Amino acid sequence: MPAKNSRKILVSHHYYHVYNRGVAKQPIFLDAADKKKLLDIFARHLDPDREDVRDDGKPYEHFEDLELLCYCLMGNHFHLLFYVNDDAEALKQCLQQVMTAYAMYFNKKYKRVGPLFQGVYKASMILNEGYLLHISRYIHMNPRRYKTYYYSSLRYYTQVRGEPRWLKPQRVLNLFEGYDYVHFLEDYEDTRNTLHEVKAELAAG
Repeated sequence: MPAKNSRKILVSHHYYHVYNRGVAKQPIFLDAADKKKLLDIFARHLDPDREDVRDDGKPYEHFEDLELLCYCLMGNHFHLLFYVNDDAEALKQCLQQVMTAYAMYFNKKYKRVGPLFQGVYKASMILNEGYLLHISRYIHMNPRRYKTYYYSSLRYYTQVRGEPRWLKPQRVLNLFEGYDYVHFLEDYEDTRNTLHEVKAELAAG
């Protein structure tokens, strides 16, 4: 099970389920370009091959101790799964920069003011591999038509194709030892109670 909303107690060499929604449950993505923008902001901080620079000429910070394992971007919320290596504070620093940059982009594009997100993101530490697998499934099955939903990392788990350098699905896939990830997603009935617990934990947050 997760250590509930443990964003203030970050520990190295652990998994974190990160999630947030729009203020008053309002949309944070209004079109495909918005979702692409958030992923691009993550890429410039996590892709070792990117060398983006700010308007002042300084390079964007890279967070080499972070691994983004899976994601799903919905209309008014998002889910992310990270693994933190040596520098536990890298997760907090990266998310602060990414969320601030995206909120500035969104407010400028849509000529709005005020906070975009419903408070600070939540980050629940995952305490065992079994729950880690259920979290990955919960994230990927968030959309109703999850198999064809484009703005999740599922296609990098189920198809033979190269994932971007800033996404690291193999750490989760290595836990299956030959068991097919698609079957794991489809095997919903046996884990319905666990998924309901996840939803209840998120709602309480």
